[in-house]
Order: sequence, then structure tokens, then C-alpha cells
Amino acid sequence: MTTSEVPSAQRAEPALDASERAMLDGWLDYHRQTLVEKCSGLTDDELKRTSVPTSELTLLGLLRHMAEVERWWFVTVFAGGTDEGVYGTDEDPDGDFHFGPDDTFAEALATWRTEVADARARAAGRGLDELSTGTARDGQHFNLRWVYTHMIEEYARHNGHADLLREAIDGATGA
Repeated sequence: MTTSEVPSAQRAEPALDASERAMLDGWLDYHRQTLVEKCSGLTDDELKRTSVPTSELTLLGLLRHMAEVERWWFVTVFAGGTDEGVYGTDEDPDGDFHFGPDDTFAEALATWRTEVADARARAAGRGLDELSTGTARDGQHFNLRWVYTHMIEEYARHNGHADLLREAIDGATGA
């Protein structure tokens, strides 16, 4: 058994006729699960492997990065929570991509799952037109619909990176 195997959870295709909120929830969960599946079945060493020498991009780094992104958008920006980075620090803002030999997929997955659960809780019962506590650089507030759309875009972009990283590791493609 590899170190990154996770219980198989089938990705649910978003419903074709869902309401707007259910559609956004469905697509975000679909892309969340896609990233986990891209990491599944690899060792910690494989998950830490870069595809090109000039890049720090790794599958483990992407999972850790998305834990940071979940917290930033749903907790810090939307709900107005404190900006407590998950992995990044003032000294190393890209700490999500910097890890040591003792950092594991199991820890990163548990952290990511905690951040996703918190994000879901912060969005639950909130309307898509509700405005964030935090603001953009120009002082404008984000509505929850914008946050959802941005998160779907963020996962989709990084899932493309994950496709390339996974293919470079073991040739696996698709999904």
C-alpha cells in the first residue's frame, strides 16, 4: 500500500438541473475531490517530486496550497476571521510548497479536510449575494457567489497542474 491511498470516494458529477447554489457546491466539491484523487496512490516522496528543476510545484504542495486558499477565501476574506496561515509564515509566505522529510500526505490531507469543513461551515446558510467582511484592494466587498466561482477556478487551474505532475510521476492521466 502506498502512503497516499485514501478511501475511494467517487466524485459526484454536479447535477445538470441543480439550483445555482447546489451547482456551485457541486462543482466546487467535484474539483476538491479531483485534487485528492490526483494525489491518491503515490508515496510521500512521489508527492514531493517536482516535474521540472526550476519549479517548486508538487502534488503535496498543491494540496497544502489549497488548504491555505480554502482558509483565506472562506475564513479570512468572507467571514472576517484572522489571517492565520496554515503553512505560510511572514518569513516563508510560500511555506505550503516548502516541506521537510517528515511532512506527509496524511497530515496534509487531514489539514486540507479540516479547512474544507470550516469553509463549508462558513458558507452554510449564507446567501450567494451576501457580502464578505474582508475587501479587495480597492475596498470593494466580494459576494459569496464570487468566492465560489473563484474557488472553482482556482481548483480547476491547479487540477490542470496536478494532471501534468501526476503524468510525470507515473504516467497516470485523466479524471
